[in-house]
Amino acid sequence: MRIRTIALAATLLVATPLVAQQAMQVPGSKNPALVTAGSYTADPGHTLIEWQVDHLGFTPYFGLFGEISGNLTLDPKNPSAAKVDITIPVSKVVTASAGLTGHLLRAPKEAASKPDFFGPTPADARFVSTKVVASGQTAKVTGNLTLNGVTKPVTLDVSFYGAGKSPAQMGGKDNLGFEALATIKRTEFGIGFGVPMVSDEVKLKIAAAFTKD
Repeated sequence: MRIRTIALAATLLVATPLVAQQAMQVPGSKNPALVTAGSYTADPGHTLIEWQVDHLGFTPYFGLFGEISGNLTLDPKNPSAAKVDITIPVSKVVTASAGLTGHLLRAPKEAASKPDFFGPTPADARFVSTKVVASGQTAKVTGNLTLNGVTKPVTLDVSFYGAGKSPAQMGGKDNLGFEALATIKRTEFGIGFGVPMVSDEVKLKIAAAFTKD
């Protein structure tokens, strides 16, 4: 009897984690049928913009912008009518090097000079869409990017990543996620320090998370 009791207890110890794992499911999926119409707010903790430049022709170098805010209006029955308005706090730029981060946000040496990159109190950047051309689960989103006081049109190649409801303990709201790619030239925005040793071309990789209002 004791042996059977021990065997049963051992079986339960092994089986319980397996049952718990089987019961858990990822709430989001790459299923466009889960997208619901309405207004969404950017999730600042999970929306990121990676920027990448070429460094001396030796290696790529990348950093991040985070704490992004904004909103998205979307109707899955008419995706080309979608609107997005995103604000990027340039002052929150992150790199793996404290020295480089400090250089990006360094004040000019002389009051009459311009900073090498953004300066110590840069204005937020902003992207406002003007046109969306949707095709299946991808879209080209064109809009005006304002960066360093200059506004230029930029087109994003956007891919649908996933949708669904967050777990009840996380609010139980509808969520959407996208990936996007774009390339800009920093000299067009008045940021020409180090070209061509540090590339003019900047590649952008975006992870955009939205929660329904």
